[in-house]
This record gives sequence, structure tokens and C-alpha cells, in this order.
Amino acid sequence: MRKLNMFLMCMLVVSAMAQPTARQWNDEVTAGWNLGNQLECSPQGWNNESTSFGNPANAMQAETAWGNPQVTKQMLQAVKAAGFNAVRIPVRWQCHITDVTAMTIDPEWMQRVKDVVDYCLDYDMKVIINTHHDMWLERRALYTYQTENNQKLELLWTQIANAFSDYDYRLAFAGTNEVHIKDNYNYPTNENLAVQNSYNQTFVDVVRSTGGNNLKRHLIVQTYNCNLSFGLNGFVIPNDIAGNGNDYMSVEFHYYEPWDYCGSGTYYYWGQAYSSYGATSNSKETTMCNDLQKAADAWGTKGLGIIIGEWGVTDHWLTTFKNVIRENMTYYCKLLVSEARQRGIATFVWDNNSFGNGTEKYGIFNRWSNMQLVAEWTLDGIQQGIAADMTLPIINNEHSLYTPRKVLKDGKVIIENGEKYYNLQGQSIEKVHE
Repeated sequence: MRKLNMFLMCMLVVSAMAQPTARQWNDEVTAGWNLGNQLECSPQGWNNESTSFGNPANAMQAETAWGNPQVTKQMLQAVKAAGFNAVRIPVRWQCHITDVTAMTIDPEWMQRVKDVVDYCLDYDMKVIINTHHDMWLERRALYTYQTENNQKLELLWTQIANAFSDYDYRLAFAGTNEVHIKDNYNYPTNENLAVQNSYNQTFVDVVRSTGGNNLKRHLIVQTYNCNLSFGLNGFVIPNDIAGNGNDYMSVEFHYYEPWDYCGSGTYYYWGQAYSSYGATSNSKETTMCNDLQKAADAWGTKGLGIIIGEWGVTDHWLTTFKNVIRENMTYYCKLLVSEARQRGIATFVWDNNSFGNGTEKYGIFNRWSNMQLVAEWTLDGIQQGIAADMTLPIINNEHSLYTPRKVLKDGKVIIENGEKYYNLQGQSIEKVHE
């Protein structure tokens, strides 16, 4: 009996150790990739902005409705071979609902989501699934819909959490996506913020209530519109169950900053290092470093993980200067990944399989051509960011905000008598080497 008890105790210890904290989960992500414009698509004939529910006859063809081929295991194998070890799978559920009263998800669609998750896990990659482009949720951050939407969110996530309850720690859940009022990208009202915060709390409550592996599953909650600035001022950390603290939650924001370079392609060059080639956005290297530091200060110091769920630089160029413009893109990607990794922030690059020259051309691998690498400049930057030395680079004749990685994850830089120091969770204070 004594040996049996010892065995059971050891098994409990092993089980507890097998479930990493959110920050450990993020630390293990070298680079993450988004399976964009696939499982979050609406089927042909469905109004993409509709807040209605249904399960039309062609619902199972939704993943190819936006011009991409059906997802295969070989696609994920290519992603893994390129150096990515984590995949974010955006998922739309509202056009796969067979009973709106119970928010019943079509079993065939649930199985399809499981299939794609399994593809990733078979290659030992971490996975995130979420609710993405569910417009009944994303477009109505108003008190008028708050109670109804939280009830529907609870019903939806009860099913998802139960369906994946036996999956191991490599699978993480993200509650929402870019919740905002349609076409309004201004600073949110207190009402908008309160509704998004309530969504996050409902999500955490319902997943934890399903028990099992979900008691300590990595849960990812979002700032309003997945915007960093909005989160720094209006995000409220959800309450987790007793004993969890903030250890099993991450805060998610998206980073297409500056948009006039990363998204719209208004500027062909970014950063002080490339300012001699042409006009650049006002947002430069120090802006990026400061943004990531603010996130680390706001959430990392409170024990939360941090995830950049989407980021990218659209392919945009002038024929004569294409090489240097793409070299600049590589530079941006390297800096973002390396600066984020310094702070324990996991990054997931957006890949929508769209190629060309202009706005929102975020394709990296061509899914129609055996996952041929197209955006070599993007992948090079990511790989260089992963391999970057943990040293203090010079930007604008000043050191960037790099400091030892453990500091930026767990502590906060302070200044005393003109000298920079860091405070590691209230413990010893040491000078930052410069």
C-alpha cells in the first residue's frame, strides 16, 4: 500500500509538472505562424459581416471559400520544417451552428477543427484555437448585447472546452479576436472596454468549469480590438480559479505597427537604419522597443504571459528598389522577433496566402504550390530574430531597451540618481550593464 501511495504521489507530481505556466508555454515558442484565411472563413453566399447564426449546406466548404486550398497535414509539416514550432488556428463558429438556442456546433465542423489541430500536434507544435470573425461577438461590444453575448459565449466555449478536454498542454485556447465596433478604430469608450473585459471573464470561467486538463490549460485573453494601447489603459485581468493566480493566462494583442508601413504600405522604408533610402514612418525602432517594454511592464510583472497573436509586414515595393525594400522588411521582422523574445513574448506571424504588391499581402508559403517559400525576406528576418544574440544593440546612438531576458519578463527597469537599474520582483537591485 505504501508503494502504491508513493507511486500515486509521483504520478500527481509528474502531472502537475507536465502543465507549464503560460510564460513557460510562451518561452518554448521559438516562432509562431498563423493559418490565416482558412477555418475563420465564411462559406460562399454568407454575408461576412452578418451577426446571424446558421449551418448552410455548403458550410463545410468554408475553409476554401476565400481562395485557399483545403488544409492538409503536409502544409503543417512544411511550416514545422521552416522552423516554426507553434500555430495559431483562427476559427469561425457562427456559420456552423445547428441550434442557436443551445449554440450547438455542427459535429462535422468540430471534427474538422480537431483534424487540423491534430496535424499540428503530430509534428509536436503548440496550437492556439479561438473564436475568430464571429461577428455577433466581435462587432457588438455594447451593453445592449452584453448579457446575450456572454450567454452565447458560455454555451459555445463549454462545447469547445469539453471537446478538447483530453488534449495536452500544447493546446491553448483564446477567447475572442479583434472585438470592436465596425469601422471604428478610435479609442474605445468605457462601455466598449467593459464589455470586452466581461467576455474575457466569461471565457475563463466557463473553460475552468469544464475541469480536467482545462483547469490549468493556457488561456489567452484579449485587449479591446487586440490593440496594445487600448489594453494598457482599459484591460482588466480576469479572475482565475483559486490556486492558479495569473500563472496560466496570457494577454494577447496584435502588432501591425506602424500600419502605414506594415499594413497600408504608405511607406516603403521603416526605421532609423533605413531613413537614408527614403521617407519613413514616424514610428521607428525605439517606438517598437518601447511598446514591447510597456507590455512587459504592464503584464509580465504580474505573472501573465504575453502573446502577439498576429503581426506582419505587407509585401510592397518599387521595382527599382525592391531588394533594399525587402531587406528592410527582413530588418523589421528580425527586430520584432528578437525584441519580443527578450521579453518572453511569443509571436505569431500572419500568413493569409496572399501575394503581390500592396495592402495586406502577408503570404509566406504558397499553399497552392506545395508550400513553396515565397516571402523569403520575412522568414529570414524571423530566423535571424530567433538566433539574435542577447546583447545590447545600438539604435539611434543609444542602447535599445534590451536587458537580461529574465529581467524584462519578471522585473522592471527603474532609474535612480541617473543610473539604470532593474528590480526583479522586489528582490535584489542590480545595475543594468550598458
